[in-house]
Amino acid sequence: MIDTDRTAAVTAVLDSLAEAWSRGDADAYAAHFTEDATYITFVGTRYQGRQDIAGSHRALFAKFLKGTRLAHEVIDVRFLGPDAAVLTSRGDTVKGERPKKLTKVQTYTLVREDGRWLVAAFHNTQRKALMEGISFRFAPETRPKVEQ
Repeated sequence: MIDTDRTAAVTAVLDSLAEAWSRGDADAYAAHFTEDATYITFVGTRYQGRQDIAGSHRALFAKFLKGTRLAHEVIDVRFLGPDAAVLTSRGDTVKGERPKKLTKVQTYTLVREDGRWLVAAFHNTQRKALMEGISFRFAPETRPKVEQ
């Protein structure tokens, strides 16, 4: 399998996660994670394992996140070997139209198990554009060499 095929397979996981989210299907959403996956939300909550991820999302889809969908764009995919990848994206939960700017930065660590790519670790961070701008203005050397 060449890298473009692996990249497509890895990025397809995000599309499939978004489809399960849109249906409010916590079990289908959690099925994309390894049995022992680590999941960190943008507020800092840590879930451990597929069952914890499914249970928490079942409650979230019934209340706070009911009727939402995921919007995402892939920034980068790096392979750490034939069966491991790190994917960085921007994303957000939305109702209605997709916002012009996605407010979260996400890191997915994926592993291939039995030919299927699964998320072993997920970290979601709320982007603070104002704070970034202040930092870059007063300490320009903190600006990333490549902004995305």
